Amino acid sequence: MKQLSDFLGSWSLERDIQHADGNQAQFHGQATWTADRDGANYLETGELVMPGQGVFRSERRYRWDRDLRVFFDDGRYFHTVPALGGETAHWCDPDQYDASYNFENWPHWSCQWRVRGPRKDYEMTSRYQILR
Repeated sequence: MKQLSDFLGSWSLERDIQHADGNQAQFHGQATWTADRDGANYLETGELVMPGQGVFRSERRYRWDRDLRVFFDDGRYFHTVPALGGETAHWCDPDQYDASYNFENWPHWSCQWRVRGPRKDYEMTSRYQILR
């Protein structure tokens, strides 16, 4: 069973994004969870590689609380990470985000998102490996 302290520190992050139209992208970077009194701040930084379009610096921030609830940096609720791994979801009108967390090879772990709706249609797999 995972708890917030298991995620603290720095992780390498590799991400593959496969769009339904055949377009692909990869992200290569680092994710860091930094503890504070109410939970942890998540920061990922790296490069997004989009074939035919170039390489872009990328950054994403989230807020995690002690119950593994994840919030966007503006405070809106995103989803809850299942402590044992498994399924979770997020509705972002008009698109549905379904995720599966896999902790079986801890401290190597992954999260796969499947996004479907009128605006978005892609699968995204993120793979983490501890650096600390």
